[in-house]
Amino acid sequence: MSIPATAVCSAIRDDIVSGVLECGSRLTEEVLARRYGVSRVPVREALRTLEAEGFVVTRRHAGACVARPTEREAADLLEVRRLLEPLGASRAAERRTEAHLKVLRGLVRLGRERAENGTGEELRSLGTWFHETLDQASGGQGLTAMLTQLRHKITWMYTVEPAARPAEQWVEHGVLVDAVARGDAERAGTLMAAHTEREIGAMVARRRRFPHRPGDDGAAAGTRAGKHSVNTAGASR
Repeated sequence: MSIPATAVCSAIRDDIVSGVLECGSRLTEEVLARRYGVSRVPVREALRTLEAEGFVVTRRHAGACVARPTEREAADLLEVRRLLEPLGASRAAERRTEAHLKVLRGLVRLGRERAENGTGEELRSLGTWFHETLDQASGGQGLTAMLTQLRHKITWMYTVEPAARPAEQWVEHGVLVDAVARGDAERAGTLMAAHTEREIGAMVARRRRFPHRPGDDGAAAGTRAGKHSVNTAGASR
């Protein structure tokens, strides 16, 4: 079975975001190919993609390693989110389909139920699903891709914890879906801007996931032990 580079890219990205592959750790094609059970070709393509996305850097004479974002880069990321999230919600109000609305309303109902006794991981997964569906409803592949990459990077750079008052958060989500359903782009954008600002405020109040470590030499020891297989769903033969 031939594993596509996109699957390898997703696997490496997930391990970077989760911290399995730590900032500054070296990324050699041979080691990664063994780790994910693939050839070096899709690994090479995946590293090029991840470098373009900002998760990987290539240094002369040192090769590829996991990027170490600066404080300014992390702050800029939140500013970009302030701009893109309201835009995505506004576009969703203009372009959503009935299928999108059905999923969004179902997620709001489920979120309100889980807010009472669900686990933090359940709520986090539901929130991710909600925002991904809202992104898809915006109808633009470019905007959707940017928002998806933005969330990956924020999860990587910041400690993203469940909302302190999840029930209130899902009420906000419900009000937002109502605006999207009415096609009220201005209202949807305003609601998302306020929602995003609250979430950003909570994130910047915490420390980033990985403080800068002067003198880090990017040694391969930064990679945590363990071999991870690539999800081969959709792989071509």
